[in-house]
Amino acid sequence: MKVPVIPTKRLPELLRAMPKAELHIHIEGSLEPELIFALAERNGVQLPYADVEALRSAYAFTDLQSFLDIYYAGASVLLKEEDFYDMARAYLKRAAADNVLHAEIFFDPQTHTARGVPIEVVVAGLHRACVDAEVELGISSALILCFLRHLSEDDALQTLEAALPLRDKFIGVGLDSSEVGHPPEKFARVFARCRELGLHLVAHAGEEGPPAYIWSALDVLKVERIDHGVQAAQDAALMQRLADERIALTVCPLSNQKLRVFPDLADHNLKQLLDAGLAVTVNSDDPAYFGGYINDNFVQLFEAVPALTAKDAYHLAFNSFEASFAPQPAKHAWEHALKACFERFADHQG
Repeated sequence: MKVPVIPTKRLPELLRAMPKAELHIHIEGSLEPELIFALAERNGVQLPYADVEALRSAYAFTDLQSFLDIYYAGASVLLKEEDFYDMARAYLKRAAADNVLHAEIFFDPQTHTARGVPIEVVVAGLHRACVDAEVELGISSALILCFLRHLSEDDALQTLEAALPLRDKFIGVGLDSSEVGHPPEKFARVFARCRELGLHLVAHAGEEGPPAYIWSALDVLKVERIDHGVQAAQDAALMQRLADERIALTVCPLSNQKLRVFPDLADHNLKQLLDAGLAVTVNSDDPAYFGGYINDNFVQLFEAVPALTAKDAYHLAFNSFEASFAPQPAKHAWEHALKACFERFADHQG
């Protein structure tokens, strides 16, 4: 589609209104301090913070590891099916308000099974929330089971086996947690097994880790999408491959800023990646911790990088639908809605 010219002053409104998909959201990272305290009270969990404000002020991360430490502490309040349901419903309500039509949601079973919470409880709560949200909010969603890369591959294989009876409730697997020192090839066997099972495959690579991790995720794990991937810009051959093969990058601008991958959002390389022909998407990662849901990511990035245009916004949203694992008819319907939104804005330029 030829993207209509839309005045810069209308961009924030357009970014909020346009239909989009979210492909990089950790559901445990959507747990707001208010809900953490409510669940702690419901479950009799003692938190090391006096109140909501004390917890929120602790969100002063300097890198991925300092974030993960508090992220796992927050997850300690999740014990029952209803807790996982409430967390996912809260996110899906926020996402629907941001005009997200489809969300592919990461969850970390090992974070919970290590605390004695059965994987069946985790998946049942999340899946029920997805089903209810589609009926009540009109938002489509699917679950992606992530392996924690700081743990062993044997642990990942055990997690996969435990999840297999629930296979109808998740569509794929991913790889997350501490990246540096845990290259993708560490998980070659478990990803090979998942591939045999017909699961979709994604992996975090090239956030804090080097471009070599992206190559490894593609060649060893055979992933279909790269989560983050911003370090690809250091490797021209890799950039060319990602562009040629239309391998989507699920980029998370506010997360990158908060974790000091790009300490100043104005220096973010998303525009460079987009201009190089890569299938870039915008996502929120861990919105409760990084200061913004998907529309916040779009609006703040476009404010910080004036070179980004309405045409870029269209491509980012289009890429999000195209790179999703949704059925083709749904993608076409969403892409039509996106086009209609842009035409509406073009018709009302005054």
